Amino acid sequence: MISVEGLKVEFGVKPLFVDASFVINDRDRIALVGKNGAGKSTMLKILCGQQKATAGTVSIPNDCRIGYLPQVMILQDDTTVREEAQKAFADIARIKERLDRMNQELAERTDYESEGYLALIEKYTTEHERYLMMGAESREAELERTLMGLGFVRTDFDRPTSEFSGGWRMRIELAKILLQKPDVLLLDEPTNHLDIESIQWLEQFLAQSSSAVVLVSHDRAFINHVSNRTLEISCGRVIDYKVKYNEYVVLRKERREQQLRAYENQQREVADMKAFIERFRYQATKAVQVQQKIKQLEKVVPIEIDEVDNSAMHLKFPPCLRSGDYPVICDEVRKDYGAHTVFDHVTLTIKRGEKVAFVGKNGEGKSTLVKCIMGEIPYTGELKIGHNIQIGYFAQNQAQLLDESLTVFQTIDYVAKGEIRLKINDILGAFMFGGEESDKKVKVLSGGERSRLAMIRLLLEPVNLLILDEPTNHLDMPSKDVLKEAIKAFDGTAIIVSHDREFLDGLVTKVYEFGGGKVREHLGGIYDFLREKKITELNELGDSKETRNLRDIREFREIREPSEDISKVLNYQERKEIQKRINRAEKAVKESERKIEEMEQRLKELDSLLMVPENASDMKLVTEYTTTKRCLDEEVEKWEQLGETLESLTKELT
Repeated sequence: MISVEGLKVEFGVKPLFVDASFVINDRDRIALVGKNGAGKSTMLKILCGQQKATAGTVSIPNDCRIGYLPQVMILQDDTTVREEAQKAFADIARIKERLDRMNQELAERTDYESEGYLALIEKYTTEHERYLMMGAESREAELERTLMGLGFVRTDFDRPTSEFSGGWRMRIELAKILLQKPDVLLLDEPTNHLDIESIQWLEQFLAQSSSAVVLVSHDRAFINHVSNRTLEISCGRVIDYKVKYNEYVVLRKERREQQLRAYENQQREVADMKAFIERFRYQATKAVQVQQKIKQLEKVVPIEIDEVDNSAMHLKFPPCLRSGDYPVICDEVRKDYGAHTVFDHVTLTIKRGEKVAFVGKNGEGKSTLVKCIMGEIPYTGELKIGHNIQIGYFAQNQAQLLDESLTVFQTIDYVAKGEIRLKINDILGAFMFGGEESDKKVKVLSGGERSRLAMIRLLLEPVNLLILDEPTNHLDMPSKDVLKEAIKAFDGTAIIVSHDREFLDGLVTKVYEFGGGKVREHLGGIYDFLREKKITELNELGDSKETRNLRDIREFREIREPSEDISKVLNYQERKEIQKRINRAEKAVKESERKIEEMEQRLKELDSLLMVPENASDMKLVTEYTTTKRCLDEEVEKWEQLGETLESLTKELT
């Protein structure tokens, strides 16, 4: 599909890569890997035509359509979510316009037997078939499936894109690219702004897609689930491994071991030749042999060894005072923004030494609860911070708080204490600030580089409670390994807000799930939580308790069948009377469910109205919302009682 031959890219004295050659075939799922700065994003830009190579060729067929998602892009703010996503169907819309014009012409013309009329019919038929093959009839359903898979809800579709954060707008751009169904998908860090649910949906989408995929990602689990081939950029070369990422890691280790053995053998041979030359250089009887050795030495091509990172380096947080037994205690904590309740009745206790994860869809209150713990925003309820607590907090905007006048080295040197000062260069190297990079001023660093620098500072401060809000978004895999190992060795308490399953795996022992205004505790690691969620069919972390109860009772009623052996237990008259009561109970449950659904729908409508700034202070709407919410709670309680009655009557018949 795409052929790359002898590609070379130079930005300075040392080229990014030379003589890169590979082919992207149909249905390839390629993970493009390498250290930060190796040229991964540059390679994607060259493949999509946004950047030119210094030398070499990229051959792309004329009919090959490429979809490219960069890490950063300019986003439009003058449309709704639905309108912006519909731009993906621009080609279909143009075909529809042509079909409408031809249809109008066919209706107006009367020369039914002419060659021109027949040719128009044939052209219309061909275009219409193409229109149908492009999935035009199902495009709206597909648009909604894609947006909802990426975390949007139906009430978001008609909201202006300007109301959403940059991360959510990037999701809209990803949806547009996926809806275009290009022949080749080029994705640069697509998971940076996705939660766990959306990442899993994207995995399934890519697995079922007919497009070829080339992706750059620091999410190990994601690229391993998606990829069937790995391209590594290392030492200025592109090495093609025809295996998925996990297998590539093993093969790369074996490859490097072979390189080391070959290098050591070569060095021994070179040393032997040099020793022979030095020993017999001035002996006339050995002159011919000495000249042969000199020529052999000149022909030796040094064996290169693949680059290695410093992820094996061990970092430990400096010692801190022992904290109290319970660093964080929440009792009936609630947070409202106007009429919107982010969460309520949050009751949890985090013990000293525990490492817990906050997970859930974006916007469900994870960062909000963290801000409550930090005392940055007001809340209701009781929230206690334990004795002797020293908090190390990494917020998503932490990078903006760095002193721009300092260099990278100075920023770290000011917080490092004791023996760790002797290892500052090693630490900076592990986080991709080695060599001349450490002399850069903070003001010239990119957003990702600033985030990494802020993370290093946190690693060096004496704390006993770590709170990390999406710490891995701008870290590559080696840096994430360093951070993960440091947190595992940390003898304090850690709260981690993250969607990175691989990072959380083996790190946390408890998961708090945010959704539907509630916070639920799950014991075990992140994969225990995901397995539990799959078993209970929690397709969305935001499902409310009432919604799940409704689904459970409906499933119960669908599979319930009267016992065939009732006559052995009850006589006819008793069974008839109980059946009447069951019928009445079922009608009451249906009526209650109808009321609940109507009230839930009205609450969603009121939510949408109250999110409009000019309606936020409309007391009539606020009063209606409060009244409806109270009536809903009462009706749910009534429904639960009716359900118990129905279940009890059903048991009498069985």
